[in-house]
Amino acid sequence: METPLFQFNPADRDLVYEPAEDTFLLLDALEDELAAMKRLRPLVSLEIGCGSGVVISALAKALGNASGCFLGVDINPHACRMTRKTAEVNHCDLNVINMDLLNGFRPGLIDLLVFNPPYVPTCGEPGERLEEQIEQFGAEGYDLVKSWAGGLDGMVVTNKILNELDRLLSPVGVFYLLLLRENKPTEIIRRLESEHFKVNIVKERKIRGEHLFVLKVARNES
Repeated sequence: METPLFQFNPADRDLVYEPAEDTFLLLDALEDELAAMKRLRPLVSLEIGCGSGVVISALAKALGNASGCFLGVDINPHACRMTRKTAEVNHCDLNVINMDLLNGFRPGLIDLLVFNPPYVPTCGEPGERLEEQIEQFGAEGYDLVKSWAGGLDGMVVTNKILNELDRLLSPVGVFYLLLLRENKPTEIIRRLESEHFKVNIVKERKIRGEHLFVLKVARNES
């Protein structure tokens, strides 16, 4: 799977999460899964938190001739702009939506879902909301902080998606999720399996003091 070209101006680096080791790990995992994704022939492929647009553009380039629509969703309007720019540079046909997660989507729509979430633990006071924690980093770079600050166990945002996963995925839907070891991936796997999903680790890598995992989550056929 070809890594898309992307163009960051100096000002962009203060507004949008630039592709890094976690991005490339996710791309490598999706490349390993390319044959399975082609067999799936997803009608709707969607990336939550599309950021630079590199991941959803890579999927659109690799699957575009055999699949339906490709969507990138991000709460950060600067990320939406960057994703559109990356798609144009790589001649990809995809749509970008500026919204918070996926509450606006009807049930059972998504065949292929991808998420590199804000996974860094940023523990505050008990009961403190994630938004309040993010505000402590200051107004400058607020949108960028939201791309990595994950609250308690780094799981505040990810848990919102996990809670909605059964509603979001189509009957054949597959979800690829990037996690940090501190996110407690073993516990997440047990939780999803108890909710009748089939889960396995398709890629992991240690990088600069982080141990990252990519999970593949699918409906349990049994």
